[in-house]
Amino acid sequence: MPKLTAAEAEAHLAATPGWRLTHDASRIRRDFELPDFRSAIKLFNNVGALAEREGHHPDLHLEGYRKAWIEIHTHAIGGLSENDFILAAKIDAITPAGA
Repeated sequence: MPKLTAAEAEAHLAATPGWRLTHDASRIRRDFELPDFRSAIKLFNNVGALAEREGHHPDLHLEGYRKAWIEIHTHAIGGLSENDFILAAKIDAITPAGA
């Protein structure tokens, strides 16, 4: 699977609002501010279960007790693939409203 160019990745962002390109367009990231620590851990547990089902594992980050962010890229190709944007959309579907 070839990695996406920066222009191709930028075009895919239209279908994944809330996500942005990072690391010279080799990753996508979404930031969350949750109401509390328990909500952040619940988000990570839900994303973790989804990632296991999909066989595609994002990087999960928690700062403080309620600021979280998720970064996605395809490790095997060292950049972004269409599958990364599909996973981002699936994560959006399980994200609590307002997160």
